Amino acid sequence: GERPIYGATTGFGALVGYAGRPDEADQCDNTLAHLGAGQGPDLPHGIVRAALLVRARSLAQGLSGVSAEVVERLAAMFATTFSPAVPRYGSVGASGDLVPLAYAAQALRGRGHAYADGRRMPAAEALAATGLRPLALDGRDALALVNGTSVTTAALALAHDTVRTAHRALTALTCLLADLLGCDPGFLDADLLRAYGHPGAVDTGTRMRRHLAGTTPSGTRPLQEPYSIRCSPQLLGAAEDALRHIDAVIAADLAGVSDNPLFFPGVGDPVHPDPAEGRAVHGGNFFGQPAAFAADLLASVTAQLGNLAERQLDLLVDPARNGGLPPMLATEPGVQHGLQGVQLATTAFVAEIRRCAAPAAMQSLPTNLHNQDIVPFGTQGALRAHDLAEL
Repeated sequence: GERPIYGATTGFGALVGYAGRPDEADQCDNTLAHLGAGQGPDLPHGIVRAALLVRARSLAQGLSGVSAEVVERLAAMFATTFSPAVPRYGSVGASGDLVPLAYAAQALRGRGHAYADGRRMPAAEALAATGLRPLALDGRDALALVNGTSVTTAALALAHDTVRTAHRALTALTCLLADLLGCDPGFLDADLLRAYGHPGAVDTGTRMRRHLAGTTPSGTRPLQEPYSIRCSPQLLGAAEDALRHIDAVIAADLAGVSDNPLFFPGVGDPVHPDPAEGRAVHGGNFFGQPAAFAADLLASVTAQLGNLAERQLDLLVDPARNGGLPPMLATEPGVQHGLQGVQLATTAFVAEIRRCAAPAAMQSLPTNLHNQDIVPFGTQGALRAHDLAEL
């Protein structure tokens, strides 16, 4: 007989050895209903809508076997304010983001809850309010909507964008601090940084020299500045290299197909391939390990940028080290308290970032009757990275 197709003619996960439901609508219900076990607060609208954009991009490549209508209806959603209500907790990052994406798929069908114009309501009402029709799915459509790492990729991409902005700002603020204190810019020497051997440091040093062009050292500073100034191009440069790597991971995930199985056309005429030559290939393209590693790296970068900013603030407000500026930069110390509250809050923020920066990708636990005997936990890592970036 014909070879079974996972999710279309079979059960799911550990129950793949059993037959699925013969009716396509029932198979869709079978796919989505058992995944409705998410917990916690709703994810931010930006992450949910970005995840569906990533999903549409993956499905549009034509290897998931979904109907064109699914992609078209996903695209139509972005012209409205519709956003599915998706609980934060429930994904292990392989077989994709099953639980959160199941909530999104159900909302598109008019089940569960969703947002319209920022208001939470039953999904059927949100669809009506935004002029959308409930999406009809068969079993393959339903599985393809949920069997990918789109939530992980979306959260990681948004977090990366925020941290990239913070990195640029901290680079500029480091230069402002060096100028304010009258530091000698020798720590940015081009030959020095080329000898260091890391491209991020070379490029960061170039940007910092441009920022400081035309400034004059005070001549009263120590021979060597504290590390938070002197080693800033090395630290910020390492962050630059890490952010470039993370960007490459995100780009690969956005360009790739995250699903299982994939359907490859025949080898005949590219316009009219012979369907008899087509293949359904079962594998693990839903396994979000690259994004999991990248999310942990992004959290580490965020924490170290926070450490640098906190140490530079401490240098700025300390009269013993800031070149004679008043304590806490208060114009009338005692009558005014300057940046004292800002420093307290900064210390709390950095402590929270450091507390949450522990790696998620190594937390694998076997599940699903040992079918999923190792998982990447990239979703937790990416959502955590997004939380830290927002701090």
